[in-house]
Amino acid sequence: MAPKGLVAVGLSTASVYPQNTEAAFRYAAELGYDGIELMVWAESVSQEVDAVASLSRKYSIPVQAIHAPCLLISQRVWGADPAAKLERSVQAAEKLGASTVVVHPPFRWQRKYADGFADQVADLEMGSDVVVAVENMFPMRADRLFGRKEGSAARLRKRGGPGAALSAFAPSYDPTDSGHAHYTLDLSHTATAGTDAFEMMDRMGAGLAHLHLADGRGASVDEHLIPGHGEQPCAEVCTELVRRGFRGQAVIEINTQNARTLPERASMLGQALAFARRYLG
Repeated sequence: MAPKGLVAVGLSTASVYPQNTEAAFRYAAELGYDGIELMVWAESVSQEVDAVASLSRKYSIPVQAIHAPCLLISQRVWGADPAAKLERSVQAAEKLGASTVVVHPPFRWQRKYADGFADQVADLEMGSDVVVAVENMFPMRADRLFGRKEGSAARLRKRGGPGAALSAFAPSYDPTDSGHAHYTLDLSHTATAGTDAFEMMDRMGAGLAHLHLADGRGASVDEHLIPGHGEQPCAEVCTELVRRGFRGQAVIEINTQNARTLPERASMLGQALAFARRYLG
C-alpha cells in the first residue's frame, strides 16, 4: 500500500475497463488509493447513486469526483439532454459526498447546450459546494467522429488529407477560451492535442482544481499511458503543482485494456499510484 501524500490521489473507474465499477473500488482499496472518480457511462451500476454508495461503504473508499456522461459513447446515458445530465451529475456528487464534477466542453452539434454551457456551469457552482471542473480536450479525427463511410468524414478528409483533425468542441477544445472558474488538466489530452502542458496549467491558474494524471506520446488517439511512460512532463507538472500549493485532487486515468491478467492490471495501477505519491508529496 502506497503511503499517503499531500494531494489526494484517486482512481478513475475508467482505468480498470473492461472490468466494472466494483473492480475499481476493490483495486483502490487494495492498492491504497485515497478515493474514486466515478465515470458515469453504459455500465448500469455507474448510473445508480445508491449502488455506488453501497460500494463506497463496502470498500471504505470515498467517491472524490463524478465524471459526467459526456463521452461520445455515453450520449444516451441519463437521457439525451446534456444540460440535464450535467445537473444530475452535480446532484449525484452531492449525494455521494464528492467535491468535484468533471465535464468536457460541449460538442459543436450540441448548439443549445453549448450556448448556455458557461452560464449553466456558473449557476451550478453558485447553487452547490460542488466544483464543476471543465476539462481540456483535443482535436478529433474525422474518421472517428463520423465513421469511415459517411459523407461528412469524406469531405473533411478531402480538404485536410487522410484522417483530417478538427475541433469537435465549442468554442474549442481548450476550456480556458471560455473563462470558467474551475478546470481539469488532463496530461494525456495535452499530448494528443500537441498542447504545452505548462502553458495550459498557467492559463488555468488558480482555477485548476483537478488533475487527470496520465501520459502520452503525441499520437493521434488519446493514449492515457502510465505517467512516466510517455513524453509529457508529468513529474515536472506534479512537482510544480505542489510548489504552488495545489490542494485539488489528482486522479489516475490510464488505459489498462492491454493488461493480459488481473495481476498485470493491478501492477499498472500500482505503478501509476507510486508515481503520483512520489511527485505529489
